[in-house]
Amino acid sequence: MKDKIIKRRSFLKLTAAAAVAPSMLTASIPSARAQEEKKLYKALVIGMLPRALSDAEKFRLAKKCGFDGIEAGPMKDHKAAAEQAKIAREEGTPIHSLLYGWWPPFTNRDPKVVGKSIEAMENALRCARVMGADAVLLVPTRVTEDFSYQDAYKWSQEYIHKLVPTAEQTRVIVAIENVWNKFLLSPIEFARYVDELKSRWVKAYFDVGNVIIYGHAHHWIRTLGKRLVKIHLKDFKRSGYQWKNLLDGDVNWPQVRKALDEVGYSGWMTAELGGGDEAYLTDVAKRIDRIIAMK
Repeated sequence: MKDKIIKRRSFLKLTAAAAVAPSMLTASIPSARAQEEKKLYKALVIGMLPRALSDAEKFRLAKKCGFDGIEAGPMKDHKAAAEQAKIAREEGTPIHSLLYGWWPPFTNRDPKVVGKSIEAMENALRCARVMGADAVLLVPTRVTEDFSYQDAYKWSQEYIHKLVPTAEQTRVIVAIENVWNKFLLSPIEFARYVDELKSRWVKAYFDVGNVIIYGHAHHWIRTLGKRLVKIHLKDFKRSGYQWKNLLDGDVNWPQVRKALDEVGYSGWMTAELGGGDEAYLTDVAKRIDRIIAMK
């Protein structure tokens, strides 16, 4: 209990300092601006940038290559996180979301393990607040031979309900993503799953490439509609079962672009691909430009 009080005080101290200096805390501003301007912004996950570079060099390169923002990862040290976010803003590529993922997993019957998972995600939400990001990506669970679909569905919703108070406090969205976890295998189920959580702080983070092996991305976008808060960009080739660069796989990008317009999506489109050098990253940014330009 004492540790939790200390952590909470540290978090409040950081957010209070950020309130004094508005540039330190800009949660929701990028997405709010995108909605107002009805604009799509280009981002990439931080892991795509060369690891040998400093943060400033990474973000400077991202901007040079044509990106507007970054998706980063949560840190336990919120002072370090705030400093990284400050550098990103100074270089013109704000950190718009954090990728928590699914570790520790919610797929467990041990309350101690689940407790650690909830605590880690709560930290990610607080970290996002300090960094000025407005969402944290969460893969809620996975189905295994020993963990049934029914249990995964019921228990993961119970765990996410426990995250809502922290999401409300931080004003950071819990963004549920579809991955290859044998869970949420249709757009109708994904939409229902989000709706049943009954919170404005729980929305859908849709990965375009992840559904190509068993569906069509534009159908998912039209079904998820206003539930969408973020988009991940990948491409996949069914023949040969392999990941491809954007526009080189089986994603129907003209239909994806049309569907995004139909549901009124504005905001961040984040490339989640393998990393590379300046020439490669510039090419990825140009490919996103081509997707955005499709009508």
